[in-house]
Amino acid sequence: MSFIADPVNFIANWLTTVLTGWGASASLIQIILFVIGAGLLSLGPLLLTILLIWVERKIGGRFQDRLGPNRLGPWGIIQPIADMLKIFTKELITPTGADKVPYNLAPILAAGSVIAVWAVIPLASTVYGVNINIGAVYILAFGALGELGFIMAGLGSNNKFALLGGFRVVANLLSYEVPMILILLVPVMFSGSLGMNDIALSQTVWNVFLAPLAAIIFFITLIAENARAPFDLIEADSEIVAGFNVEYSGLKFGFFYVADFLHSVTAALVFSTLFLGGWRGPGAETYPILGFIYLVIKAAIIYFAILHIRFSIPRFRIDQMMSFNWKFLTPLSMMVLVTTALLNKLVPGDLTLVRVAVMWAANLVLWVAADQIVKRVVKKQAVPEVAQPRPLARPPQVGTNDILGG
Repeated sequence: MSFIADPVNFIANWLTTVLTGWGASASLIQIILFVIGAGLLSLGPLLLTILLIWVERKIGGRFQDRLGPNRLGPWGIIQPIADMLKIFTKELITPTGADKVPYNLAPILAAGSVIAVWAVIPLASTVYGVNINIGAVYILAFGALGELGFIMAGLGSNNKFALLGGFRVVANLLSYEVPMILILLVPVMFSGSLGMNDIALSQTVWNVFLAPLAAIIFFITLIAENARAPFDLIEADSEIVAGFNVEYSGLKFGFFYVADFLHSVTAALVFSTLFLGGWRGPGAETYPILGFIYLVIKAAIIYFAILHIRFSIPRFRIDQMMSFNWKFLTPLSMMVLVTTALLNKLVPGDLTLVRVAVMWAANLVLWVAADQIVKRVVKKQAVPEVAQPRPLARPPQVGTNDILGG
């Protein structure tokens, strides 16, 4: 295998040859390669965050009719580096009365949980951290660990606004996990496996074509789990002064910052793997570098869509957010799961076109039915008028004759 076709395994084989020549045992070589791989897989996302900060600010500037970073370096590319250096030099402050263990552990959990998800995402046919057969469950578990970090930050900061942000974590993130878990079972059913690489391998037809409604629901829940607009109630600075992280400074705040920016691209990679075929594409199995390029392109499109929604849609109220989840997304995800499971058994897998047509028709029927039910419910739930509008204060009407003294 040449370096261009599969650079990761080419370098791994070269290191194995070198270490073998130095007299290292096979087990020692394997440990060294594991340590190097784990280090690169952990360091890579952290370095990627620097670029993501710049990309997100520039895209946000274009959406909101401003320039974004444009002073330091060409196109402002050095601005994230300056921000990073500033965060490293800021003083680390622990509030009086704070519970030090959860307060200091929360930023590590928030950032570490996002980076840990990368271990099971297949970046190419031969490039992944580990190919465990419960990769989907692993992602859910470490996602919940990140939410635990937010809750610990709110409870341990000894601040009422941080505490309110922690309460909203429970309301927001844990609630939207319910439809996410239900929809996650759809690609698992199609592939017959919980392994992320197995799910990617099984998609001769992308899952988004077999279950478009499931893909939309999963995409919405990913944004909600990311706590990005319009679901950013846990850090609504106009209401609770930045929420759970209000008492953090310096590098501790920087860890939350890293988790926030890195979570979006991680969500894009997870969605691309589950519903867009992951690294699969023409020539991807023969030339793994092509699979990596395909995955990057797919994730970039989903990442742009997440940013598009963030910079375009205003924030929901807390009651709207909870009603949308429990009264619409959760029942709809249950119906999608049951319908998909039945059709998956009834329609043979070898009839690809028939299978796609039947799945699309079923999803369309579900969407029309859900839309009609919502419209009828909204009509019945008339908003009561709490108070009559107060009359406007108007100045007394003065005529021209009064002004002239006539």
